[in-house]
Amino acid sequence: MFLHSGWLHIIGNMWFLWLFGDNVEDRMGSLRLLIFYLICGLIASLMQVVVNPDSPVSTVGASGAIAGVLGAYLIMYPRAQVIAMIPILFYPLIFAVPATFFLAFWFFMQFFSGAASFFESTQMGGAAWWAHVGGFVSGALLHRLFLSPSRQHVFEQDNDDSHRIGRKRREP
Repeated sequence: MFLHSGWLHIIGNMWFLWLFGDNVEDRMGSLRLLIFYLICGLIASLMQVVVNPDSPVSTVGASGAIAGVLGAYLIMYPRAQVIAMIPILFYPLIFAVPATFFLAFWFFMQFFSGAASFFESTQMGGAAWWAHVGGFVSGALLHRLFLSPSRQHVFEQDNDDSHRIGRKRREP
């Protein structure tokens, strides 16, 4: 969970953690989020090993643990929106996408990529698809165990239709 295969790998992981993790931390608190993150990462790693026990390729990265944060976010903020950008030539198209759609699409891409990996004829390095799936599902299922009762007001305030990634409100 603490090694990465290169700069793009760690930048991508940290970007997703920055976008989604701070809102999950608002509901859990820092220590609970850390424990949750580590447990999701361990479950993600176990899922990858169970699905592909004979892989000669080592699995590195925080993607499984971050997928747990994404799963928790999906359940905790179902009406939130993600600001997305698609570059069209030199013009950036910026629009809001429901977080439910964005995260469900991401999850199904991981799942179907993992399923497709069963049909590959050779063992090659690449993404640990099943770690992503295992982390996401564990985060969606376990997040309630880590919610801080003292932070309930943050959830009630942030769980409205105007909540967007990158624009959050915190209580003083």
